[in-house]
Amino acid sequence: MTDIKKLEEIATQIRRDIVRMVHKVQSGHPGGSLGCTDYFVALFFEVLNHNQDTWTIEGTGHDIFVLSNGHISPVYYSALARSGYFPIQELNTFRHLDSRLQGHPTTHEGLPGIHIATGSLGQGMSAAIGMALGKKLANDENVVFSLHGDGELQEGQNWEALMFAPHNKVDNLIITIDYNGQQIDGATKDVLNLGNLKDKLTSFGWEVLEMDGHNLREIVETLNNAKANTYKGVCQAIIMKTEMGQGIDFMVGTHKWHGVAPNDEQLGSALNQLPLTIGDY
Repeated sequence: MTDIKKLEEIATQIRRDIVRMVHKVQSGHPGGSLGCTDYFVALFFEVLNHNQDTWTIEGTGHDIFVLSNGHISPVYYSALARSGYFPIQELNTFRHLDSRLQGHPTTHEGLPGIHIATGSLGQGMSAAIGMALGKKLANDENVVFSLHGDGELQEGQNWEALMFAPHNKVDNLIITIDYNGQQIDGATKDVLNLGNLKDKLTSFGWEVLEMDGHNLREIVETLNNAKANTYKGVCQAIIMKTEMGQGIDFMVGTHKWHGVAPNDEQLGSALNQLPLTIGDY
């Protein structure tokens, strides 16, 4: 049975990690990282078939996760460290020169848990589809998960991928779209309106699920239900409603914290809202 209280404690700790990492180097993207924290906790601590001891970059024999919106690397790194992929203390090296924890996930330094360098927005879905097709060719019945920003869908390559997957019955892939309505320059509806995203995805041949990205029980259930429905000829997309900056009152719901680091006073306020649960690095 899912221990929601334990997952909530991990989520709180990861949010502490995020703001501390970004504050330390005065660089990074806290807003989307905080908004997607609950998704990462549900995925890495409950749903994903993975093992840090047997993980390989090729992804053979386990589920694969692709972070298309790679700028939210702080939440990714924290989830990996807290899952045991590398020492938690290494979070201290975030965005340092020669660190394995660069601003966007990279593979050249061999950081465990990272399958592909990401952050060039709009490309992650195509890569995830390729990985899913690779698993089919290898008779590997594991699943590929991917996460995408809503603003990222303004990139045209996504729509080619969204056409390609149902046409080729890529049914071992579960894409999730972080639908927070914000991007670096403002609200997505003002920058380039996505319209009715659910109807668009459905018209492209996707089965569309929706979930509250801050309800851990709902996230776990939705992801598990989608996973149980893989390899059945249906392409599945999840629209996940979140708030940018979730968990910190002065960050929540605004694009202004997309890529801005808190100062000392702001960090103190943020940490006061996020009680220590597991232990800082």
